[in-house]
Amino acid sequence: MSFFPYQPVRRKVFVSYHHRNDQDYYDGFSKFFDDDYEMIADNSLARAIDSSSFDYIMRRIRETRLHGSSCTIVLCGAETLNRRYVDWEIQASLDQQMGIVGIGLPTIIWEGQGTRKPGRLQDNIDTGYASWTLWEKLGPNPALLSQLIEQTLAAPKRLINNDRPRMQRNA
Repeated sequence: MSFFPYQPVRRKVFVSYHHRNDQDYYDGFSKFFDDDYEMIADNSLARAIDSSSFDYIMRRIRETRLHGSSCTIVLCGAETLNRRYVDWEIQASLDQQMGIVGIGLPTIIWEGQGTRKPGRLQDNIDTGYASWTLWEKLGPNPALLSQLIEQTLAAPKRLINNDRPRMQRNA
């Protein structure tokens, strides 16, 4: 008999980011949240999947990277919006109706009142399906990530907007 009848769910999350520019942020993120989440995707998709076939790459993303995950977390730095594999990972996540949480890194570029983030992510923030926060808000409030994950998982699937043409190459 357990004295603690409730065990919190340790969600499996996929983390998408621009490896060359944002690896240090991923490393810090995964270390900080390691006890709370099972994180996958610690290596570059370009190195891991050597193929020019879009269908094959998307199948491999679904089978080997997203499999078993309930949510994709997109770390958004200065160049993230220009990375085709980030776009493809978001697309595959939405195809599987996974939750999406975007996190603006300190390096993100601001334009007016908003930030430059992947278009497919922005589309789903705009519909209310995806959640968004800034890196600076997570440190003082680590529970915020769990709230955002649960919020996006509870969002109606009809809000998913995955109509944007997929990126063909890095910008």
